[in-house]
Amino acid sequence: MASTQRHRLFIFITLGLLSAIGPFSIDMYLPGFDAIAASLDTTVAHVQLSLTSFFIGIASGQIIYGPLLDRFGRKVPLVVGLIIYIVASISCALTNSADYLVAYRFIQALGSCGGMVASRAMVRDFFGPTESAKIFSLLMLVIGISPILAPTVGSFVMAHWDWHGIFLVLAVMTTCILLAVIFFLPESKGPNPKMSLMPRPITQSYWQVFKNRQFFTYAFAGGFASSGLYAYLAGSPYIMITLYGLNEKQYGLVFALIASALITASQLNRYLLNKYSSEKIARTALIVQSVIGLALVGFCIVGYINLFWMVALIFLFLGSQGFVFPNTSALALSPFDKLAGSASALLGSLQMACGALSSGLVSYFHNGTTIPMAAVMAGCASLSMLILSASFRRPAGSRPDQTRR
Repeated sequence: MASTQRHRLFIFITLGLLSAIGPFSIDMYLPGFDAIAASLDTTVAHVQLSLTSFFIGIASGQIIYGPLLDRFGRKVPLVVGLIIYIVASISCALTNSADYLVAYRFIQALGSCGGMVASRAMVRDFFGPTESAKIFSLLMLVIGISPILAPTVGSFVMAHWDWHGIFLVLAVMTTCILLAVIFFLPESKGPNPKMSLMPRPITQSYWQVFKNRQFFTYAFAGGFASSGLYAYLAGSPYIMITLYGLNEKQYGLVFALIASALITASQLNRYLLNKYSSEKIARTALIVQSVIGLALVGFCIVGYINLFWMVALIFLFLGSQGFVFPNTSALALSPFDKLAGSASALLGSLQMACGALSSGLVSYFHNGTTIPMAAVMAGCASLSMLILSASFRRPAGSRPDQTRR
């Protein structure tokens, strides 16, 4: 029994680390935006495009990994993706061009997709639909730690080296994860030779997933809710460092404080699932998040918001997200078994596409104020709430699969 529990714990930790590669890649270099811009003789807005290209790479790459995971099993595509990520990270570290940085970040994102898609699919493989919402909540704990550690590690590297070292550290960390995957992580689902990789069957598989009403509703509701987080990631370096005058270390501490809201909420979600359904928790959290988002943009428009209230409102906004992500993810994936890999890929792709859109909007409307970030965050939360609210206007008897435990 003890051996089985240790085995499950190792699987969970490994899946958590795989899930954290993407967030770590996003958060670790945020404190270096100003330094990167100065080093590459460009603007912060141009550097922000490297964040947008990362989101685009993740959104498009996950579509590729889904069929590969269903055809060749989970581990082979995962290992290949991690190798691509390591090579791209080293390329980012060696570049001296902002345009090349944007391109390498896109390739780096393609590599990170393997870990993100495989980890979600393997949660479905190892634990099944009845445990998935709680496991996703636990993964949120691992993922949530990355915003606390990543900016701190990034600031430390910046203080003792420079921004190039950030990408070298990412390469070394991912190499360690790659070794753990190769030698210790068991295969959760073997190859399926009957799974075709021709464009038409792949398209049909994705369409079968996409047209599922439960998947469609919760994938988009969760995707737009998550994109509010990415809008914050895109806009916060400029707002916290340039507008409010924080240094890199102080920014890392504020980032950690705000990230703690996401961690705490995701763990409270595990206990709420013992009493309420995933559907009810997600809907309530989205209502709260929308109200907080509208309050944030209102304060920013009238100009009556200092650092304290900015941090407090974002803290509450992202705390709501901790209740949204695990439940919408579990509800979106629960109808699928044979197409779990494709469903996981499409779910992640839609989420990151929304993230790419929101971070791009923050960069596009950048005007030296807090308004673009706040407006995009509020818009994302409100749109997510409207999508989920519309799903409740369905005929009787067409309720989604519940994940109440």
